[in-house]
Amino acid sequence: MTIIALVAVVLLSLGGFLLQYIDLQFDEKTSHQVKVLFVYTCIIGFLLSTFFAFFLSTKITQPLIQMKKAADLIAKGEYRTRVSVRSNDEIGDLADTFNHMAQELDMLIRDLNHEKDHLASVLRSMADAVITFDAEGAVILSNPPGQQLLDRWSALDWSEAEASGKYRVRNQVPIPLFEIYRSVLRKGRDMTDKIHVQSGVWSVVMAPLKSHESVRGAVAVMRDVTEESKLEKLRRDFVANVSHEIRTPLSMLQGYSEALLDDIASSPEERQELVQVIHDESLRMGRLVKDLLDLARMEAGHMEMNPVHADLSALLRRVHRKFNVYAKERGIKLELSMGEEELGIEAGDEDRLEQVLTNLLDNALRHTSTGARIRLTGRYIVLEGKRWVSVDIADEGEGIPEEDLPFIFERFYKADKARKRGATSGGGGTGLGLAIVKNIIEAHRGKIEAQSKVGQGTTFTLLLPVEAT
Repeated sequence: MTIIALVAVVLLSLGGFLLQYIDLQFDEKTSHQVKVLFVYTCIIGFLLSTFFAFFLSTKITQPLIQMKKAADLIAKGEYRTRVSVRSNDEIGDLADTFNHMAQELDMLIRDLNHEKDHLASVLRSMADAVITFDAEGAVILSNPPGQQLLDRWSALDWSEAEASGKYRVRNQVPIPLFEIYRSVLRKGRDMTDKIHVQSGVWSVVMAPLKSHESVRGAVAVMRDVTEESKLEKLRRDFVANVSHEIRTPLSMLQGYSEALLDDIASSPEERQELVQVIHDESLRMGRLVKDLLDLARMEAGHMEMNPVHADLSALLRRVHRKFNVYAKERGIKLELSMGEEELGIEAGDEDRLEQVLTNLLDNALRHTSTGARIRLTGRYIVLEGKRWVSVDIADEGEGIPEEDLPFIFERFYKADKARKRGATSGGGGTGLGLAIVKNIIEAHRGKIEAQSKVGQGTTFTLLLPVEAT
């Protein structure tokens, strides 16, 4: 349209000047003929210029408009858009370059999406919690374990911690992570720490997100190390308890043997007493070492068992007879209660089960006062559609504090306040009995539970499956 308008202006301008010149130079008849010829020439020139304008529009303007529309579509995310221009001039070269650019951009976006999906798959498959924060503390990205952790922590009541000033809330950063998050933003380097949330322990590795030497956020990787911490504490306690248990008899052996060497005992009776103490302490050390070896073999899965049909009724009667004499000597009433139906399981090791009952009854006698009662009960029960033999050993002893019940099956539990050495003439147990009992019962695919109230007594319940599994 610009070209058409420009041609029209030029023709009108020339016509205005030429018509006056024609009137001056030619007569009236010739002037009329020249004017008609001029008008025809202007019309033909205008038509030619119009045709040329539309030709330019088709060859130049329309391809440019197509490329503009294609660029708008690419900007909206339609990266497969192409320009269909077929010419060998500069416009065609521009169209080919545009299509090549669109192709490369499409490949780049697909690669980026592939890497994004790959990263998302890796994050989803990670057992560790991964959370990314921006510089303002808002959560940018988190994998499923990280989101679950955020939801769980956000549901906790942190009012006491906030009131005490121990933590400060910063947007969405969880309160336990705030201090390490703030340190990472301030120092701009990786930091590692362990945080305690209620009864859980978390190992945290947090790294800064940098852009042009400026910290724009942080990414935290958290792993639940509660079980590892418990195992490490058990290991330390185990070493300490073993050292404590061995140190006492060793000290007594050394002291009494030195007394014999120095000939301190003046009479045969005194020497006999010293020798007897040395003998008792050596036996106690032997029991400790034997129990440690047995427990190690059990926990390593090397327990020797002979699973056969076990007559638990006969076993209970035999154990009752064995401990009844000892109970009468201490003034304790030992009762056995069973139904008329004989108790038995398809796969059991009677020797191992007798070891379990012996240990539990020995503990019950050791912690039951004179005049009290111990009940040994056996019966069939049905749980979750399966038949079990339930054996209860209930005493009326001193009981176990409620806070100690979850730990009674750990090694050397007797070293705690609920167990005291020297309650019997045998010098007490090794502190490994309940741990061994638990391993034996679990080897029979059974369960062991304990209920206790301080001052009222303790009840141990053994559940053994009747059918072999």
